[in-house]
Amino acid sequence: MRKWLGGLGLVVMTSAAPALAHHPFAAEYDWKKPITVTGTVTRFDWENPHSTLIVKGRDDKGTEADWMVELAGPGRLTQLGWNAYELRAGDRVSVDGWLAKSGGKQLSAKTVTVNGLQLAAGSSFFEEGKAPAATIRQVKALPATH
Repeated sequence: MRKWLGGLGLVVMTSAAPALAHHPFAAEYDWKKPITVTGTVTRFDWENPHSTLIVKGRDDKGTEADWMVELAGPGRLTQLGWNAYELRAGDRVSVDGWLAKSGGKQLSAKTVTVNGLQLAAGSSFFEEGKAPAATIRQVKALPATH
């Protein structure tokens, strides 16, 4: 019995570890600071707890930089119609989202537009009740042969 309870405790502790690494939107991003960044993908990392996109481009004020864009994790992005090969280095994109509170070149993405296709990025902004749940969806259907 003691071994069984110890094993159960270990399972509970290790399954909670990924949740501890996750952060709420409000801890890092400012929903009152929307931003659009347009440029070229230099890297797309399909990983937990958040997929990331590095875009060499400009914001709506003309500031040029390498922007770190936070997206939802692979599970949520898959639900929204993404796959691990959705974006490639060299793709031209436009990203709408919210700036980091730190003032760095980092944003939480609301949508990513590539090749005229606008995709929901699964931002945790929506999960915190800042916007209606109906906005958490793929904005347009992916082409069947993508």
